[in-house]
Amino acid sequence: MDKPCSFSGDSSSLLSEEQLLCSICLDVFTDPLTTPCGHNFCKSCLTQCWEKNQHCHCPLCEEKFTKKPELKINTTLREVADLFKKKSGSDKPEVLCDACTGEKLKALKSCLGCRAPLCRSHLEPHNHVPSFKEHKLINPVENLEDYICQKHERLLELFCRDDQVCVCQFCTEGDHKDHNTVLIDEESGERKTQLEKTQTDVQQMIQDRLKKIQEIKHSVELNKRSTEKEKADGVEVFTALIRSIERSQAELLKAMEEKQKAAERQAEGLIKELEQEITVLKKRDTELEQLSHTEEPLHLLQIYSSMCSPPHTKNWTEININTDLSGETVRTALSQLQQTLNEKLTDKLKEAELNWIQQYAVDVTLDPDTAHPNLILSADGKQVTCGDTRQDLLDTPQRFNLCGNVLGKQSFSSGKFYYKVQVRGKIAWDLGVATESINRKGRITMTPQNGFWTVILRNENWCHASADPSVSITLTEKVEMVGVFVDYDKGLVSFYDVKSRSHIYSFTGQSFTEKLYPCFSPGLNEGGKNSAPLIICPVLKTA
Repeated sequence: MDKPCSFSGDSSSLLSEEQLLCSICLDVFTDPLTTPCGHNFCKSCLTQCWEKNQHCHCPLCEEKFTKKPELKINTTLREVADLFKKKSGSDKPEVLCDACTGEKLKALKSCLGCRAPLCRSHLEPHNHVPSFKEHKLINPVENLEDYICQKHERLLELFCRDDQVCVCQFCTEGDHKDHNTVLIDEESGERKTQLEKTQTDVQQMIQDRLKKIQEIKHSVELNKRSTEKEKADGVEVFTALIRSIERSQAELLKAMEEKQKAAERQAEGLIKELEQEITVLKKRDTELEQLSHTEEPLHLLQIYSSMCSPPHTKNWTEININTDLSGETVRTALSQLQQTLNEKLTDKLKEAELNWIQQYAVDVTLDPDTAHPNLILSADGKQVTCGDTRQDLLDTPQRFNLCGNVLGKQSFSSGKFYYKVQVRGKIAWDLGVATESINRKGRITMTPQNGFWTVILRNENWCHASADPSVSITLTEKVEMVGVFVDYDKGLVSFYDVKSRSHIYSFTGQSFTEKLYPCFSPGLNEGGKNSAPLIICPVLKTA
């Protein structure tokens, strides 16, 4: 059957096959020429036609040309015809002419009237013999019996939608009378449209899956980079610790060596002093020995008072050398070393943790449609303060009307994200995340059960997490910058003091089922004491 050619997205979708057929050879144009009367023919067909006749005329409308026109190939029509040939299945098996007696030529059309595929020469009578002109021509096919009604020996021109079969005109007067029948071309066109739609859907499914493959590959690559970064950070931490241990070990050994040397020096001094006393004592011993044998009483009596007592010497009873190198000194040194290592390890781990978190930094801006009427937002959506006057704003479902909150524009429903906020100079603030479905009207209890995960500062020093019950948080120093990190899939919301690189609080084991939005409250103005703005700061992502 003649079917419309439909190729989505190209010029041939505007033309049917019949519009691309040469009326001489009844095949799709090859190097088409356009005559002055506006008709188109294959270059070889028109050339052969004019060579057989004395006068040049249009083979279709018979208009005569007094002078042979110089024709050029219609390049646009040729491109459309070539594209049609390509799209119509040039790889289909070749159908041969049934009328050829010798070598069978390629069939250009199949005639349903002749019930045979025919080549160009055997199709010629269909151009000028009136009885043949009424025959139905289709693209060459071998199974012509499929196009003929087996019951009435007539052309199958109709499609019965009730029975879902092709029928001829006689069938509609018998078994298919009163059935819903349409032309085969119409039904074929509709089904082709549906197939094209299905093909489009399948192609979209293919594209979606190819895109998903790329997303998975990208995710694996990001995970690989993250793992390599974590490994490098871990190596850096432990390398620094090893160096610190080596330095501390060297310092301890040096201290022990210096203590040993000091003991040796002390011993040398004491020995020298003892030897000097021994010399003095030996001299006295000699003198006493001599006096014990003297025969001169007068001399004995004269020196008795100076010789009757030992020479003046040091009391050596309590004097000892400190050699306890493995005792309290070592224990003290090891304790100091352990404390130093713990401090360095904690610092390194804090640094590594914050460096890792920063790779998930996101750009957050404030959503004015959610802001309480007293809140004043900067033009760039990065700062918020609480004013003393209520602005005349429309009370939409998205807007907080009693609690002084504002949400971020960005939402997150998977993965990890991090942002940081400057709170310097403030004595009150609320920071964290909230779900999309939170209540925004009237008084709000900010707890995880109500869709809020926040840390709250009041009166400059009192800090607590909005858990149920509330959890007090001890701050070792005044916080100037707060980092908020969320791992949606693990149910984690963590808060950090960015300046001191310390952990403030974490909500763990949460179950998120909807979008999360960054949540902010600058607190009341407090007569100017809390007038400093909350400022969303840019975060430089780590490589």
